[in-house]
Amino acid sequence: MGKLTSKTVESLARASVAGKTNDGDGLYFQVAKGGSSSWIFRYKLNGKSREMGLGPFPTVSLSQARLLAGEQRKNLVSGADPLAKRDAEKEAKREAERASAAQRTTFEELAAEHLKAHGENWSEKWRTGWLRKLELHAFPVLGKLSADAVQTEHVLKVLRPIWASKTRTADEIRGQIEQILDAAKAHGLRQGDNPARWRGHLENLLSKAEKKKARQRQHFPAMHWRDLPELIAKLQQDSSRDALAARLLIITGARSHMVRLAQWSEFDLEEGIWTLPAERMKMKKAFLVPLPAPAIELLQTVKHTDSPFLFPGHGKSGVMHTNAIRNLLHRLGHADITRHGFRSTFRDWASECTHYPREVCEFALAHDERDQTEAAYSRSDFLERRRALMSDWAAYCIATNATSDSY
Repeated sequence: MGKLTSKTVESLARASVAGKTNDGDGLYFQVAKGGSSSWIFRYKLNGKSREMGLGPFPTVSLSQARLLAGEQRKNLVSGADPLAKRDAEKEAKREAERASAAQRTTFEELAAEHLKAHGENWSEKWRTGWLRKLELHAFPVLGKLSADAVQTEHVLKVLRPIWASKTRTADEIRGQIEQILDAAKAHGLRQGDNPARWRGHLENLLSKAEKKKARQRQHFPAMHWRDLPELIAKLQQDSSRDALAARLLIITGARSHMVRLAQWSEFDLEEGIWTLPAERMKMKKAFLVPLPAPAIELLQTVKHTDSPFLFPGHGKSGVMHTNAIRNLLHRLGHADITRHGFRSTFRDWASECTHYPREVCEFALAHDERDQTEAAYSRSDFLERRRALMSDWAAYCIATNATSDSY
């Protein structure tokens, strides 16, 4: 059969008989089983036959198909693989489009997208604080930069002014920047390592000594662990809601809002577990608190009401007032300590009086110091080891003979 004509091609397309018709020089008109028709360029490279689509008919006419086939024959003469060359050109085009999108999208816009994607499960207070920290410290430096333009020097420019004076805030902002840039990379808006990464990167550029000193300055006023049993003894003489809440706060090492907003549905007294959902945790990850025997006994004395909360209140929130425990401490003559300070008391006791590993003691306070890689390989939450630790802590807290010589 000779060269194809336009009429022949139209006739083959109407007939819809599956098969390939040769036009010569590697160009074929193909009719698929479903009736669709297109152009194919067939060639051999290194002894292997290959086929390359040139486009559908009638979008690509006979004359256009011949021109396209001619271009591919030129590629073969030059030593190039037509399919590989086309794939490379497509990838280059995609890369150019990604680069263009990266240049158009600013860090501030990426932060807004991240907040929209993940913030719906956060509390309003947490969402506001998350964005506010970026507005105050990160956006003035990074806000108008594109994702791929953010480099280590920019991150350092954000962190260094607050590294020693606001170390906790600096930590949180560094983590936010890392998350936002990780998301940008996942969307193809930047390449390479994350300039906000701590392990093996920023830890070598920012002073750990300054950070340690700053954290020491920021510690919440706390009671010495030697004095705690005396306070617990006073609280045991008080059957009020606030005293019960204070005892639960101390014995479990919980944050004040965890106790204040605690609901009966979160507790399994038979298993000795307090399950805190992700939305109630600072790091937005569900957390299990092992309940030592004294905590279970305490909970069994708490009266059930129509409220879902352990410690209901009379205000709009339906829970005890934010400052209820603080006010109780003041009445007991402890205006010099804070609710959060009891977590420091526990941590000091664990360090000075026990041999539990650091990671277990930190996890007891819902502090997971593992990086993402470590956490991925070590999925343990140390629950049983924490249960033993908290049992020892509770036993110390309620010991009537816990003197300075006891530990």
